Amino acid sequence: MNKSIKILLLCVIGVQMVSGSATAQESADSELFKALKAQDSILFQIGFNKCKVEQSAALMYDDLEFYHDKSGVSHSKAEFVEIMRNGICRENNPRPTYRFLVEKSLEVFPLYNNGQLYGALQNGMHFFSTEKDKTFKESDNYALFSHLWIIENGQWKLKRVISYNHNAKAISTK
Repeated sequence: MNKSIKILLLCVIGVQMVSGSATAQESADSELFKALKAQDSILFQIGFNKCKVEQSAALMYDDLEFYHDKSGVSHSKAEFVEIMRNGICRENNPRPTYRFLVEKSLEVFPLYNNGQLYGALQNGMHFFSTEKDKTFKESDNYALFSHLWIIENGQWKLKRVISYNHNAKAISTK
C-alpha cells in the first residue's frame, strides 16, 4: 500500500480515537447516513455519470486530496476537476464510463470533537462500466472507497478520498 495512503488511514483512525468517539457505524435509517448517501449520489451520479463536474466540485474543499491506487494522487480540487474534464468527462468521449454504488456496501462512521459532530468517514464499494445498465454481478471492474466528509457552515464537503483495491475479485457484499 502506498505510504501516503497508509499515513492518511492512520490519521483518520487516530482522529477517531483521540476524539473519544470511535463509534459504531450509523444505521442506514439515520439522517447522517441519508445525508452522506445523497452527497455520494451528487458526487457520482451527477458529477461522474452525467459529467456535470462543476456541481460535484461544489461539494469539495479546495485542498481536496484524492488518492487512487492506479492513477496516483490529486492534491487539490482544481487538479481533480481538470483530470475529470480531460478524462472521463472529455468532450466526445467515445467510451463514457459510469459509476455505480454497490447497494448495502455503504457505511458511515461519525466523527466527533467534544461531543460535537464535525465530520464522517464514508466507506463503500462501487463498480464501473461503459454500459449504463450493468449490474454488480456482471461487472469485474470494482473497487473500495473511503471518503472523509467535513461539515463547513452546515454543509457537508469532501476533504479526502481514497479509492483502492480496484478489480479485487474476492470482495463480498453483506
